Amino acid sequence: MGLHQLITALIFALVLARVELSACHVLKGSVTCLDCNPHYDLSDIKVLVKCSQVKKLAMATTTENGTFETELPSDAQPPPSFNCLASVFGGPSQLYVSRKNMVSRTTKLSQSDSYTISTPLKFHTSCPLANKDTAKCGPQNAVIGSSKTVDLPLPPEWGLAPTSYYFPFMPIIGIP
Repeated sequence: MGLHQLITALIFALVLARVELSACHVLKGSVTCLDCNPHYDLSDIKVLVKCSQVKKLAMATTTENGTFETELPSDAQPPPSFNCLASVFGGPSQLYVSRKNMVSRTTKLSQSDSYTISTPLKFHTSCPLANKDTAKCGPQNAVIGSSKTVDLPLPPEWGLAPTSYYFPFMPIIGIP
């Protein structure tokens, strides 16, 4: 029995040598809608987390009440302190977010390995500036041009289709 216990102890030691202990740092937070009714479904809103000196990003998805939880991104060697930013990334419908409510720093919760956001992440579901004359949401002076083609004037009695059917574009032929 001594040899069998020795082999079991060696296998167990090899397995433990392969296991990497990692400190899991969790970020917990929530998002808030400023113009929604109290029973609005806040699920499926994406929150992006970026930590300084770390190349990886973390993505969290909110639950029905707007809370989210994700593991903070880290490289192979955990940094001594997590200096991270959480940002509203998008949702299932168009979100309107002001710059001051879009990003929040993370802060460590006392007596745990968890972190939270320092300021709430807030958004609107409709353009908050739509009633003001000075500013509008969306691209300024966005005009979509007509898709109508230019037809050469052919007499209708000829019974031909418009020239845009024959010549959709006029090629420019240059001689070097």
